[in-house]
Amino acid sequence: MATAAQPFSGNLKRALAGLRRINLEGLRWRVFDAKGQVLGRLASQISTVIQGKDKPTYAPNRDDGDMCIVLNAKDICVTGRKLTDKVYHWHTGQPDSELFLAHRYVGHLKERSLKDQMAKDPTEVIRKAVMRMLPRNKLRDDRDRKLRIFAGGEHPFSDRPLEPYVMPPRQVRELRPRVRRAMIRAEKKAEQQKQGGMDTRKGRKKEEEKAELIEA
Repeated sequence: MATAAQPFSGNLKRALAGLRRINLEGLRWRVFDAKGQVLGRLASQISTVIQGKDKPTYAPNRDDGDMCIVLNAKDICVTGRKLTDKVYHWHTGQPDSELFLAHRYVGHLKERSLKDQMAKDPTEVIRKAVMRMLPRNKLRDDRDRKLRIFAGGEHPFSDRPLEPYVMPPRQVRELRPRVRRAMIRAEKKAEQQKQGGMDTRKGRKKEEEKAELIEA
């Protein structure tokens, strides 16, 4: 990803917005490939890097995080039924006409499902997931500026020393003894039912053969 550079055809002004306000000296440029990654697990890794928690010099009152470039945001994955069940809520702030005349202001509640948000702007899905994992303090805005998300594989930072980030392997938690015993019992029960069904079939065949011999 660091050598093969594709011409960036997106909004260059938006991609470079706020970059001058960041002290880029000594920062590493980490590249995250979101293709096929689970949204929550990817966001947790990005939030760790953007806060600098992967460094031994981490301090909660300093912004030592690195630049994070996220590619292929449109190919992110979610588990379960979050694509239709997860809903984003916000208020427009527009007052109702009748209440406006009565000097009462009400911000209208709007909502959008994750599926619709992915179709509209997939970069905002990852941004919201990462920002909601960060502490709400004075360092939040600078950390937001260090996060650059792109829907495809194109980005305007090909002249920087990019480092691909390797996602850690997923740690599968071992089953508890109680759950393991329940699964073993269920498997044994299924085998017994299968064997019982075969035995009944054999008994029926034998009875049919006896009946045929008697009739003959």
